[in-house]
Amino acid sequence: MTTALEPALSVRQILTLERVLAGEPEVVAGAGQLDRPVRWVHVAEAADVGVMLTGGEMVLTTGVLLVGDEGAQAEYIRSLHRAEAAAVVLGLGRAFPAPPGVMRRAAERCGLPMVVLHRPFPFAELTEEVQSRLVRRKFAAVSLSEAVRTTLTALITSGAPLQRLLDEVAQHSGCPVVVTNLAHRVLATAGERAAVDDVLRDWERIARQAGGREGDGWVRAELAGRGERWGRLTLCGYRGDAAAGRLLADRAAEAVVLHRMLGPLSRSWEELSARSLLTDLVGGVVPARQLLPRARAAGLPVNRRTFVPLVVRGAEPASLESLLRRLGLAGLVAELADGATAVLLSLAPDQDAEGLAAHFAARLRADPQAGACVVAAAAARTDWDDVPAGLSEARHVADAVADSAHALDLPPVVRLRDVHLRGLVRLLRDDPHVQSFAERELDGLLCAADGDLLSVLRTYLATGRNKSRTAQLHHVSRPALYRRLEAIQARLGVDLDDFEQAASVHIALLAHDAQHH
Repeated sequence: MTTALEPALSVRQILTLERVLAGEPEVVAGAGQLDRPVRWVHVAEAADVGVMLTGGEMVLTTGVLLVGDEGAQAEYIRSLHRAEAAAVVLGLGRAFPAPPGVMRRAAERCGLPMVVLHRPFPFAELTEEVQSRLVRRKFAAVSLSEAVRTTLTALITSGAPLQRLLDEVAQHSGCPVVVTNLAHRVLATAGERAAVDDVLRDWERIARQAGGREGDGWVRAELAGRGERWGRLTLCGYRGDAAAGRLLADRAAEAVVLHRMLGPLSRSWEELSARSLLTDLVGGVVPARQLLPRARAAGLPVNRRTFVPLVVRGAEPASLESLLRRLGLAGLVAELADGATAVLLSLAPDQDAEGLAAHFAARLRADPQAGACVVAAAAARTDWDDVPAGLSEARHVADAVADSAHALDLPPVVRLRDVHLRGLVRLLRDDPHVQSFAERELDGLLCAADGDLLSVLRTYLATGRNKSRTAQLHHVSRPALYRRLEAIQARLGVDLDDFEQAASVHIALLAHDAQHH
C-alpha cells in the first residue's frame, strides 16, 4: 500500500503566519484557490522557473527579470499554472512598485493565487518558517502513523474484534469511520453515534456522489488482499492535516485487511454486520429509529415497506441467505446468541406478507440440507418502529416450541396464536412463584437419576397423553411405556388420567423447560 508523505500547509494558512503578515500581504488574484496545499516554498528569479517545479510549490519572486516585458510576465504566470504551482508571491519594490496588471489578469484567468507583499520582506525568513513547519508536520504525521500501526497490530495479535480496531481508528481520527464493500454496502462503523448516524442517513447517495474524489475531510483507502479489491475504508469528515489523514486511513486499511486475513472464515463481514443490526433490534437497547440509517446503509429497503419478522431454528444462516436470494426477497439474516436465526424480510406494500412467509417456510423445509426446522413469525409491520417488538414476538414463539416441536402438529409458519399455554408459561418463566411451582410439582422426577422418565413425561403430555404416539417416538413397546408411566405417577404422586392433575404437571414441566432454555 503506497502512502503519501508530503504533509502540506494551505496558501491561506501561510498567509496568516506572523512573519508573513509583517510583509503586509495582499491577494490580488485567485482568491478562490487559497486552500490549495503548499508542498514546498521555492525562491526563484528565473523567467523559466516553471521547468524547475514539480507541483505544489509557492514561488517567491521580485520579478526583476520580467520588468518591461508584458509578454514575459504573462508567460511567467502561465508556466507556473502549467507546473501546478500552488501560488506566486511577488515582493513589491524597485522592480514592481505596484501589482503588475498583466500578471494579475493572467493569474486570475488561470486561477493561480497571486499575492503581493507591500513591505520589504526577507524571503529567507518565509522559507525558513514554512519549511520548518512542513518538516514538523511531516514527522508528526509519520509519528502518528507508526503509533496507530503499533496499536492496531497489538489489537490484532491479541484477537480483538474488528469493532475494537475501528473504535481505535475513530478515536485517533476524531470522525466517523465506515467500512463498505464494493457495492457501497456498510459492513462496519465506528465513532460518535450521532455523527455516524448523520453520515449513514443518506449513505448510498453520498458514497456514490463522492466515490471518485476526496475532499471536505473524506479520506478513503482501498481494502484489498491477494490481488483482489473487496472494499473501502473511509474517514468521514477528518478535520486534521490532509497528509496525516491519508496516513491514518492507510494504516487503518492495512489493519482491517490483516484482521480479515487472520480472522475466522466461518462468517462474512456482511453476516456480522447483519447480526449486529438485528441483535440491536431484538435487544431493544437502541431505539429502532436510531438504527434506521444503519439498516438503510446495510442495503435493506426501508422506505414504504412491509417488514416480516421471522426467527428460524434448525437451519444454518447461510442456507437462509441462499434461499432469500433464490426467492428474490430482500432481507437480512443473522444468527442470534442462542443458536436461533433472525430473518427480517422487507417487502413491497403490494406483496402478500403471510403468503410469502409460508412460501419461504415451505421451500426451507423442502431443502434436504435444511433438515427439521421451525419457522416462527410475527405479524407483518408497516412501521419500522414496530420491528423490534415483532422480532421479539417471533423469537418468543420459536423458543416456546423449540423443545417439543417434534411432538407438536405445527403449521409451516408458527405464530403466537399457535403456542397457546406454552407461550404464556414461557413469558412467566422468571417469576419466582412459577419457579417454585415447577420445582414442587416435579420434585420426584427432578431428584431422580433417570432423566429418561422426564423425557417420556414431556412427550406424553405434549402429544395429548397419546400412549401409542409416545411409545413410537421413544421406540419402546406399549407395555414398556406403561411401566414407565406407572413409575412417573408413583414418583410424582399424581394420577395422569385425571385431567386437572395432568394439566398441573404439564404446566410445571413447561415452566421447568422454559427456565432451562
